[in-house]
Formats: sequence, C-alpha cells, structure tokens
Amino acid sequence: MQSTRFALGVHVLVVLAIHDGEAVSSEKIAGSINTNPSFVRQVLSRLREAELVTTQLGTGGGALLARAASRIRLDEVHEAMESRPTVATHHSEPSAECVVGRHIVPLLCEVLDRADLAHRAELRRVTIADLARQVLKRG
Repeated sequence: MQSTRFALGVHVLVVLAIHDGEAVSSEKIAGSINTNPSFVRQVLSRLREAELVTTQLGTGGGALLARAASRIRLDEVHEAMESRPTVATHHSEPSAECVVGRHIVPLLCEVLDRADLAHRAELRRVTIADLARQVLKRG
C-alpha cells in the first residue's frame, strides 16, 4: 500500500500558503482534506518537527507556515512526511542458489538509487508557493 503522507503534508502547506499569515485551525484544514481534525494535528506535528509550520494555541490559534511558501521545497516536505523509501525491494533475502536471486537486489538498487535522485531533484525544483499559485489560478 502506498503512503499518502507526502500528499497530505503538501495539501496542508498549500492551505496555509493560501491563507498567507492567517492562523488556520485544524478543523478548517480537515474540511479541505475531508478528514478529521485529530488526523490533521498528526500531520501538523510532523511538519512542526521539520520546522515547516508553527502552531498557536487558544482563541484565534491554528497553524502558520514557519517561513515563506517560496522557501519551502517539496523535497523538504517529502523528507518530513515519509520514513520509507519510495520503492522497496524484497522483504526476504532472495535465494543465493538462483542466478537471478544472487544478483537482482544489487542491480535493482542501482536503478532505484538513480530513480530516487531524479525524484528528489524534481521535488527540489517545486515550492509550496508554486503550487499555491497554480491552485489560485485554477480558482
């Protein structure tokens, strides 16, 4: 099963970017994502640990971007939200008795390492501000 944590983290950050400096409650963010506020608070916790958001308690409280949306890159969000590699290899060690089993993991790791570098390079190119502009443009 694929993880949606990255997409949810990006969603939260774009909501905050569009509200530009206004603290946004977890209830309001949850309405945008179509989930419950307690789940949003878990996402916000990860983003806060990565220093991408700040939170304010009390009346008028909520979440804010920790820095300008133009200075938050998607690779930072990915790093904050995902603990697993994008693609995993075998759960158990392949058979050393088989020619494929002996060589497939190192070969596959070489390909996956190159793919991961390309993936991270693309995420590094895009900021939360880029996505917020596109969302507003599509209105």
